[in-house]
Amino acid sequence: MSIEPDDTMFVALHGELALHPWRDPLVASSDAYSLFLARSSAMGWLTEATRSASGGLWGMNDAGQGPGVGPEPSHIAWFQVSLTAPVPEDRPLPVQAFLSCAGDVTARLGDLTLRAVQVLLPVPVRGPDPSAGTSPPLGGVIPLLQDAGWFADGDPRRRTPVRVTLDGGQDPSVRSAAPGMLRWMRGFDQDVLVCDSFSLTDDHPIPASPVIDELWHGPARHRVTFHGVLTEWSTDALGWLAALFAEAASLHGVGTPLMLTADRPEKS
Repeated sequence: MSIEPDDTMFVALHGELALHPWRDPLVASSDAYSLFLARSSAMGWLTEATRSASGGLWGMNDAGQGPGVGPEPSHIAWFQVSLTAPVPEDRPLPVQAFLSCAGDVTARLGDLTLRAVQVLLPVPVRGPDPSAGTSPPLGGVIPLLQDAGWFADGDPRRRTPVRVTLDGGQDPSVRSAAPGMLRWMRGFDQDVLVCDSFSLTDDHPIPASPVIDELWHGPARHRVTFHGVLTEWSTDALGWLAALFAEAASLHGVGTPLMLTADRPEKS
């Protein structure tokens, strides 16, 4: 299966992972790749690698675990897939399922203390010309708002400040799209992510990404940082958040892959 920038999803989980003491690291069926493949298949998300394959959301590319390089926190697990069909106009990017699968796999490996998550978003090209002055269509946000019911009646003590950095690499379009994205996201009645503000000058350090530049028009250069409150710090909620940002970017004229980094700002 060929790997193209516009169909590759990648996630790196950063933090610490205490491996389960009963795991045997020499058993190939229990490594990050094999577990992700098995979980994807069990949930109906995997498109089998056959000539007549149909169904599923993605094909498996690669996965791994272990400490990475660069500033802390180090990445402790990563997963890469290729979308096997174009994202329909009325559906969001399947990044919530992607991160949910990554979270399930990591839980099989050990106890995760998640510090940050990085996601390569192959933003679907379907937004209007931002200079046309027309309101963007709803795109795949309606299913996302329906899916928000999964987080209803959550423990309010789990709500947490979140910082989301979007980097367009060599493409600056996300910076000009940011004001419209914020207004659009704040226009929906949902409580999963309350987005308060954005900044074009926030230069806080973020973990080094292991994604090669060719997959997202890197290296990092043009970025914008959003601040808000997330209903809970989980891979499920972070996947929903990432899907919402992909929709917002797509509908406001961004047509190239984005690197999303989400973390929780340190308390002052």
